Amino acid sequence: MTADAGMHAPAQGTLPGPSDGLLAELEEAYKDIHAHPELSMQERRTAGIAAAWLRKQGYEVTEGVGGTGVVGLLRNGDGATVLLRADMDALPIQESTGLPYASDASGTDRFGQATGIAHSCGHDMHVAWLMGAARILAENRGAWRGTVLAVFQPGEETGQGARAMIADGMVRRFPKPDVTLAQHVMPLSAGQIGWRTGTMLSAGDSWEVTLFGRGAHGSMPQKSIDPVVMAASAVMRLQGVVAREVAMTDSAVVTVGTLRAGSNENVIPDRALLRLNVRTFKDEVRARVLAAVRRILEAEATASGAPKPPDFSVLSEYPVTRNDEAATRKVAAALEHRFGPDRVHEVEPATASEDFGLFAAAWDVPAVFWMVGGIDPATYRAAEQAGTLDAIPANHAPDFAPVIHPTLRTGVEAMLAAAGAWLADGSAQH
Repeated sequence: MTADAGMHAPAQGTLPGPSDGLLAELEEAYKDIHAHPELSMQERRTAGIAAAWLRKQGYEVTEGVGGTGVVGLLRNGDGATVLLRADMDALPIQESTGLPYASDASGTDRFGQATGIAHSCGHDMHVAWLMGAARILAENRGAWRGTVLAVFQPGEETGQGARAMIADGMVRRFPKPDVTLAQHVMPLSAGQIGWRTGTMLSAGDSWEVTLFGRGAHGSMPQKSIDPVVMAASAVMRLQGVVAREVAMTDSAVVTVGTLRAGSNENVIPDRALLRLNVRTFKDEVRARVLAAVRRILEAEATASGAPKPPDFSVLSEYPVTRNDEAATRKVAAALEHRFGPDRVHEVEPATASEDFGLFAAAWDVPAVFWMVGGIDPATYRAAEQAGTLDAIPANHAPDFAPVIHPTLRTGVEAMLAAAGAWLADGSAQH
């Protein structure tokens, strides 16, 4: 499929897509944000860009919600209230895309380590999408009725942002939405959209674990309790949790992303640090896997004669992202109407995790979350034919960056189509 294949002009009375002039502005903003990424809960520059844009379009703007969050409110008569959300933060990754607008930013991560910073998850595209949708809604008030909440959220990558905004009184400070809507760029063919009802994304739990030993000279291992061996044994044993403690009809992922111990080759350290991540789709599986992880790490410490049990701390917790059945089918129908059935597909759940669902839970309203492709269609098609789709850079890879066109237009139009399903006729029905 070429970049423009299957494009459908919006039906009469619906919100128009972005003009070439607006797309050019959004592309410039996207490249600027991509080149100047900011880590979670540090998104001051990006938040300033979003707030200034919203004010220019006539939104009531509240900054500093939950730290760096921005909420734009646009009232346009009686009707439904729709929350549209974009996350703003980048990742502690050194970008390797080679793009002319690639990031060379650096900073300090939440663990105090020096790091490169890059928008390797696509949140810069999300910001540009919502900027575009916000402007078109403001300029076409005759085509809809209701209230729009444009939410630019910090800290999605660390699971802090949505909770921080809610803790800062979001539910009482802003109108209750009838539906919360969000989308994410993913390694699908650009111009394609994926949706599903029910479970869309997995739960995610990240822990930091310190294993304690007894340090000694490398030539005298008998005087030590070696936390490196303890950690290595635990990492290997943890791989058996999914293989032997999760039913084949269920699924889970256990990843040890950090293993750090010692600083010299001839010194046995007195502790080792692990950072690990668990992904699950069912609450009962989550509980079983987390209990198994704790059991194994405590047992390895005991078996090694550790001087004290491991220390566990929670780095982040993400709930399962569940799409409301009726609201999702309403969004899917609007997307198919906008783009045609060849570009809108039902997809399987993804093992990524999100904190977007916390907004809907806080207000007790429906949530809908869908995916927008960001891979060049020719590249995607060639990889599909060659059976090498897994080799295409995906979110969180240092060489991941969505192709700007048609990804930018598609995301703006998808957000407008979904919002228009509630706003077009002033209905608050889901």
